Order: sequence, then structure tokens, then C-alpha cells
Amino acid sequence: MFFADLEARIEATNSVLSIGLDADINRMPDHLQDQDLPRWAFNRRIIDATEEFAAAYKPNTAFYEDPDGWRALEETIAYAQGKGIPVVLDAKRGDVGHTARQYADLLDRADAITVSPYMGRDSLEPFLAREEKGVFVLCRTSNPGGADLQDLELASGEPIYERVAALADLWNGRGNVGLVVGATASEELEALRESVPDLPFLVPGVGAQGGEVEAAVEYGLAEGVGLVNASRSVIYAGEGTGTTEENFDGAAREAAKRLSKRLKEFR
Repeated sequence: MFFADLEARIEATNSVLSIGLDADINRMPDHLQDQDLPRWAFNRRIIDATEEFAAAYKPNTAFYEDPDGWRALEETIAYAQGKGIPVVLDAKRGDVGHTARQYADLLDRADAITVSPYMGRDSLEPFLAREEKGVFVLCRTSNPGGADLQDLELASGEPIYERVAALADLWNGRGNVGLVVGATASEELEALRESVPDLPFLVPGVGAQGGEVEAAVEYGLAEGVGLVNASRSVIYAGEGTGTTEENFDGAAREAAKRLSKRLKEFR
């Protein structure tokens, strides 16, 4: 089961930090550009530098959706898993049944995935049925525009994000469901933890988006299990700091170390 494996990893590293591998080829150091798979070369260096502090890695598929990108992603996932580190694929999938079954094949490789609940239970069933895999349902996202729909009130008076959380709790019959709740919405984080105390959260937004670290930890974990994610603030930590391109991974390591230490303060 994904969450049991994640709990073991959290205990082994004393960390709840998830590092987003958003490998933008336009931000790669020049000396990696002549590699066969620059994104794979970049990710391998990042993983080697930060694995001590990583409870999980979270590559976003948007950065890999081309032939070389998929190859780089497969190498990245296999490499992290070979080190015993879970991989959450940030894919935000969710579609009608026959299409969802194809999307769910991504879980043949990754350990968990993010999904969109907009099309309802049947669109997520192919993911939920993989009971050994984790399924993080988008609930209250960290982007400013998330409020456009997620905060709208239903006839019952509850906002949509609270209904999503309640549904996800119902869908958790196999014990493999979590929620994506952004650290930039700390009040919602607290309210959601009260309403679904047993669901682990994947909490993005504490890095470049400036989310609240204390709230992310206090409300993101269920029985000590959950993830707080940072992407750009870790993997591109050396940009604009005078760090040499060759030492980009060293800068990432220091950023991961600092953030992991901050997260520990509130556990």
C-alpha cells in the first residue's frame, strides 16, 4: 500500500518533504544540454543531491510530454524507486471510463498520482481500483484562480472544495486516497483537516508560491503521514545566486536541507 510505504519513508528520513521534479529544459544548465536526455541527467543529479531529505519525488508530466521527455520520466521514476523513494506523478488526470483506464496505466510506473474529481466517481474508479497505489484528489489548490470554482457555495451552503473532500473520504474504501490542498489556503487547510481527519494531504505551495509552512505541516499530516511539496524553490535554488551552473545540485541540496529542517520544527 502506498501510504504504508510513504509512512516508512517518512520515518526513515524524518522528513515529509516532497520535491517536485519540474524539469524545464529551458532552465537546464548549459553543460547538460549536450546529454542524450538532459532532463534525466538533471533529475539524476537532483535526486542524488537531495535524497537524504526527500520523503517522495513529484514529477509533473507537463514537463515530459514529448518522446524524449517520456523516456527521461521513465528513467527518473525507476531511479528514484530504485533508491526506495516513492514517486507521485503530478498528472491531474480525470476523464470518462475508457479514457481514464488508459490514463491509469501511468500507475504501472509511478507509486501515486494526482487526479481531478470534476467528472465524478466513475472517472476516478480506474485509479481508485489500484489499491496498492496512492490517489491524490485535487481539492483546494494553491493557485490564486483556484477560488474561482472551488470556493463557490452549493445549495447546502458548503463550498465545492468541502464537498470534494467529503466525497474523497467516501471513495477511500481501499485506504489509498489523499487530497491536494495548497499551503496558500491555510484557513481551508485547517477546516479540511477537521472535516476529513484521516486523509493524508499533499500540500504544494510552500516554496515559490509563498505558502505557510507551519499550517502545511500542522494540518497536512494525518497520523504523521502526508507530504509538503516544493519544486522550483529547490531544484532551481542556484539561479541568480552566483552559484556556478556545475553546482546546481549543491544549491538544490542546501535548499532541500533548509526546508526539511523548517518542516521538522512543526511536526
